[in-house]
Amino acid sequence: MKRSEINAVIREFEGLLEKHQFMLPPYLSFTPEEWKEKGQEYQEIRDNALGWDVTDYGLGDFYKTGLALITLRNGNTGNPVYTKTYAEKIMMLKEGQLSPNHFHWNKMEDIINRGGGNVVFHLWNADEKEELADTDVNVFRDGRKYTVPAGSEIILKPGESLTLYPYTYHDFSVEPGTGYALIGEVSMCNDDNTDNRFYEPIGRFPTIEEDEPAYRLLCNEYPDVK
Repeated sequence: MKRSEINAVIREFEGLLEKHQFMLPPYLSFTPEEWKEKGQEYQEIRDNALGWDVTDYGLGDFYKTGLALITLRNGNTGNPVYTKTYAEKIMMLKEGQLSPNHFHWNKMEDIINRGGGNVVFHLWNADEKEELADTDVNVFRDGRKYTVPAGSEIILKPGESLTLYPYTYHDFSVEPGTGYALIGEVSMCNDDNTDNRFYEPIGRFPTIEEDEPAYRLLCNEYPDVK
């Protein structure tokens, strides 16, 4: 992705969050220059990849396959300094975009439609070879449990949520005609480096073409503290 494209996405995301009165913690407004001056007191943000995250999954077409998200809080199963056992995210998904099919080996998560358009999920169980199983899928929605055939469409309207257990393949998009959705995630600790199993081999983070200065640093770009 071009840096200018990432900057534009973050500005749009900020605008939508303001519209929905979803307030962000102060560190999400730090400039790259300000981050150079931040010391050890902000190390949790660096170590646990809190902050802005804009990805095209390495495919080069963000508005077809892409997602913008913010990790607001997170523990770290690989670092005993951090004992937090949960994570929270807020995401922006636009009509025409797809978050591609994947599951997590370890993370259980609730995905919540926080506002905007309807969010469309497709669900599958993973089989013993981590392929798509042709078996019925248990659906857990706001305290209700029911079963659907593999690959069925699940639509979340604003305010509704879906619980996803490990080894449940899922993709999601925005229902046509509804524009965009703000999507929340409340989960166990998140590790994007080791706990994403994409059905089609793709990357998690974009390759960035630096065509203009960064407006905000992404969660994997913070400078080291010296």
